[in-house]
Amino acid sequence: MLLIDGRGRRYLFRLRPGETWHSHAGAIPHDLILGSSEGTRVHSTGGMAFSAYRPRLADFVLKMPRGAQVVYPKDLAAIVVEADVFPGARVVEAGTGSGSLTIALARATGTQGRVVSYELRPEFHERAVQNVEAFFGEVPVWLELRCGDVREASGTEDSFDRMILDLPEPWTLLETAGRILEPGGILCAYLPTTPQVQTLVLALHAHGFELTETFETLRRSWHVTERSVRPDHRMVGHTGFITVARRGPAEP
Repeated sequence: MLLIDGRGRRYLFRLRPGETWHSHAGAIPHDLILGSSEGTRVHSTGGMAFSAYRPRLADFVLKMPRGAQVVYPKDLAAIVVEADVFPGARVVEAGTGSGSLTIALARATGTQGRVVSYELRPEFHERAVQNVEAFFGEVPVWLELRCGDVREASGTEDSFDRMILDLPEPWTLLETAGRILEPGGILCAYLPTTPQVQTLVLALHAHGFELTETFETLRRSWHVTERSVRPDHRMVGHTGFITVARRGPAEP
């Protein structure tokens, strides 16, 4: 549940019968919200009014507990579209992290698709499982969260249309990509710095990947009132570079 106070501050928590949410403005029983329509206004014991909504994916990502740094909503949208993650796609992800990108991929593939996500660090894996369960209610049957190395994937048992990499050295996985990614499949990597991007792009060319593109997404919101329309003073600038490439045809 997402509660928004009169100053626009947002609070995310999971509704459970009989429990109570506490804040600086007082408490709100969960039962006061359960069964109500979205947008209903509730008051805390301290008298503060809150609006109650189901969180959007963007709300959840920005407020969910995290171990690793999350992929921000503006980049989630770009990755899903530029990597062409479609309903029914088979997607492998390396670097589950806190699970924000994993959730977006699972929603994009839908029930007819398959998402397998690998995470090397057990503490990040556990956090991602908790976040996925908090968002979906349970880990979807078409999503598999594996604690381990994506190099363990077998080209015969695991074959994918898309490969999404959110880790420091994605170029070390290009041989694995050549084994498990279908010809014409798309590899997409998310990286924070230009030296990493350069190393990856050169390695992609050397491994026969084609149609390589690198870009970043900048987000600037606007302040709109009756008297003025202007850009906000702050914007979400650079968060990461996105590189996409197509695997070339299989060797004869």
